[in-house]
Amino acid sequence: MNNILSNNKDWFRADGARVYIVDTTLRDGEQTAGVVFANQEKIRIAKYLDEMGVDQIEAGIPVMGGSEKDCIKHIASLGLNASIMAWNRAVIGDIKHSLDCGVDAVAISISTSDIHIEHKLQTTREDVLNRMSDAVRFARDHGLYISVNAEDASRTDMEYLVEFAGIARECGANRLRFCDTVGILDPMSTFRKIRKLKEAVDIDVEMHTHNDFGMATANAVAGVYAGANYIGVTINGLGERAGNSALQEVVMALKHLLGVKSNFKTEKFVEVAEYVARAAGRNLPPSKPIVGSNIFAHESGIHGDGVLKNPLTYEVFKPEEVGLQRQIVIGKHSGSNAIRSKFVEYGMELSDEDASEMLKRVREEAISLKRSLFDKELVYIYEDYIKERGE
Repeated sequence: MNNILSNNKDWFRADGARVYIVDTTLRDGEQTAGVVFANQEKIRIAKYLDEMGVDQIEAGIPVMGGSEKDCIKHIASLGLNASIMAWNRAVIGDIKHSLDCGVDAVAISISTSDIHIEHKLQTTREDVLNRMSDAVRFARDHGLYISVNAEDASRTDMEYLVEFAGIARECGANRLRFCDTVGILDPMSTFRKIRKLKEAVDIDVEMHTHNDFGMATANAVAGVYAGANYIGVTINGLGERAGNSALQEVVMALKHLLGVKSNFKTEKFVEVAEYVARAAGRNLPPSKPIVGSNIFAHESGIHGDGVLKNPLTYEVFKPEEVGLQRQIVIGKHSGSNAIRSKFVEYGMELSDEDASEMLKRVREEAISLKRSLFDKELVYIYEDYIKERGE
C-alpha cells in the first residue's frame, strides 16, 4: 500500500507512535464564509506550511477548475517536502481532475450519517459504500495516497462506520478521516468512538474536528489519546462556522501536554498567523491561544511579580518558542515590582518610596483612561512626580 508519509519522522508520541499534521487552510480554511485567498497568497501559505514542518497540505478542490486548479498544479510543482493532497467527492471524474494537477494524495469525501444520506445525498447506505469503493479503487490504481473522509462521522451509526472503514481499507485507502462535521463531540465521546473504531479496523485515523462548542483542539487531542495518528488543522482555526482545530494549538498541545517530540518550527507561528489573518481579512484576537498578543502580557501584580522572579510561575513555555515576546503591562492591576522593572528598562532605579507613589498615580491614571498605560505616559507621570518634589 502506498504510504508517502512513512519516511517523515518529525513527530512521535511518547509511546513511539507517529503523529502527522495535515493542514487544510487552503481548502477548509478558505471555506470560511467571506474568505477568499488570492493564488499568490495560497502559494505563500503553502510554502509557510512546508517550512514549519506540516506533513501534508490539502491544497484545494481541482474539480472547481479555472484558477483553483491552476493554483493546485503550481503548488504541486514546487517540490515541497510536504505531501500535496487534493479534495474530491467520491466521484471518479473529480479524481481525474486531481490527477491532472500532479498531486500525490487525494481526499475522497462522502457522507456517512443517516441524516446526510437521507436528506443531502438522498440515497442509501449501500450506495454510499459502492460510490466510495469505486472511487478508492480508481485512486489506488493510479498510485495515489488515499484518505477516505467519512463526513459527519460523529453522527454516524458506529456499526455502519466500522463497516465503511473496513471496506475503505480493503479497497486500498491509507486512512480514514473522522469528520466531526458539525462540531458536536466532546473529548470523552471522541475517545470512545475512536478507540472503538481503531479496535475494529486496522486503518490510520485522522481527526478532523470543528469548533462549534469550542472543543475542536480538545477533541483532536482526545482522538490521539485513543489511537488516531493524524490531525487535520488550519492556521488560526479558520474554517466553516466556528472553524477547525488550530494548527498552533494542536502542535503546542502535542508537544507540551502529550510529550510528543518534533522538529516543528514553532518560532514561525506568529509570523504565519499574522500573514494568514491578513490574507483572510480576519483579525487575530489578542487572546488567541498560543499566538495572540496578550498570551505573554502580564499586568496583574501577583502574576507580574511571579514572572519577573521566574517566568515559569505563569508561563508554560517561552514566548520566543512561538515568535512572541514577554510584556510587563503597566496598569490598574500592576504591582510595585513591575513599576521598578519597567524603570530599569529606562536605566533608572526607583526607591521603595518612589515605586509606591508611582504605583498609586499609575492606578489612578489607568482608571481614568480605562486602559493600561503606554511607556511615554508612564514617563510623563514620573516627570510630574519629580517636579512636585522640586527635583
